[in-house]
Amino acid sequence: MGYPWAPRGQPPILSEVCSRDHLSAISAITPQGKLYLHLQEYPFNGMDVVHFLCHLLGQIPGKLLILWDRAPIHINQYVRQLLASDHNQDLWLEPFPAYAPELNPDEGIWHYLKNVELPNLCCPNIRHLRIEIRMAVGRLRHKTHIIKACFEHTQLLL
Repeated sequence: MGYPWAPRGQPPILSEVCSRDHLSAISAITPQGKLYLHLQEYPFNGMDVVHFLCHLLGQIPGKLLILWDRAPIHINQYVRQLLASDHNQDLWLEPFPAYAPELNPDEGIWHYLKNVELPNLCCPNIRHLRIEIRMAVGRLRHKTHIIKACFEHTQLLL
């Protein structure tokens, strides 16, 4: 059993600067090895998800199959309105089973970014974190074999 780092009778006090700084990320990958990412300094809402989906529709030719988890933000009213207005049926959303991160190829991307590209990263501010993430994603975009391997690891039949 370990001992606290404080004199006897005086509980240790940890000083922590509380910050409301926030960096949210949304990403998508393709079986062909493409990686799309959007970062913003506030939490994503339903409209942000719709904007990202519309961006993907503009960047990726043809019909789009989006596989994602069952987060409430993925099934909100704005996403439902987007689907209702998609008369060409260019967008097809398919949820993963409840809590199945092993089926989500994008989880492999974030695992790689956190553990290979950005291990032990400690940034003094959000601006620096954003720069580091962008550089890491830029490096990963050149490693399409890793992105493709994230799909292969899930053994999804697409």
